[in-house]
Amino acid sequence: LLQLQPPARAAPLMARGPAACYGTSITSAKIQVNGVHLHYQQTGEGSHAILLLPGMLGSGQTDFGPQLKSMNKQLFTVVAWDPRGYGKSIPPSRDFPPDFFERDAKDAVDLMQALKFKKFSLLGWSDGGITALIAAAKYPNLIHKLVVWGANASVTQEDVRIYNGIRDVSKWSEKVKKPLEELYGHKYFAETCEAWVDGISRFAENSDGNICQQLLPDIKCPTFIIHGEKDPLVPQAHAEYIHKHIKGSR
Repeated sequence: LLQLQPPARAAPLMARGPAACYGTSITSAKIQVNGVHLHYQQTGEGSHAILLLPGMLGSGQTDFGPQLKSMNKQLFTVVAWDPRGYGKSIPPSRDFPPDFFERDAKDAVDLMQALKFKKFSLLGWSDGGITALIAAAKYPNLIHKLVVWGANASVTQEDVRIYNGIRDVSKWSEKVKKPLEELYGHKYFAETCEAWVDGISRFAENSDGNICQQLLPDIKCPTFIIHGEKDPLVPQAHAEYIHKHIKGSR
């Protein structure tokens, strides 16, 4: 999907310090956006710019290590970001006000504009998928293509029950828990997970549990929706709803 019709080449990137050399190497840097210093990684020199958006508690490195390493660096310029309060975009500490997805969407788009990309595609997983849906709907002139997986546009009471099942990080599998504990330390990891459960569960109080349902018809770019049949956190009905309400999505 991403390899069709690349947009006009993004403006050349200004080097950020002596280590900033783009190409097949992976550069790590911070840039000020909306009053915070956002961390991002960048690699590749292709004409098609893409932003990778991580999931809950995730960062570019923990969620997209294989993509940063292996995506085609001649076709794509790949950027993976750490949303504010996640990964190396701390400070500030992560919080979950009612508009945290909209805030992340604005941060993500403004980050790419600060990096001088005129048009770019979004690849979002889980919470990053929700952020990508909102960004594609609100900034249609900037978004070239959209791929989301493990995303949802609403929160049901059943979802809240599932979220509460992961509230206590000591019950997580070692494989999932270890990289996040190494990234954050146990205290920040545990407290932020609890805050996330509270923050995401609040959407269930909205009419139809709405997060961004009303925005889906505004998404005009080519959209590809992927879902894991055995996803333990996001039932498949969410993917089917998103597909039904984004015209022409696959």
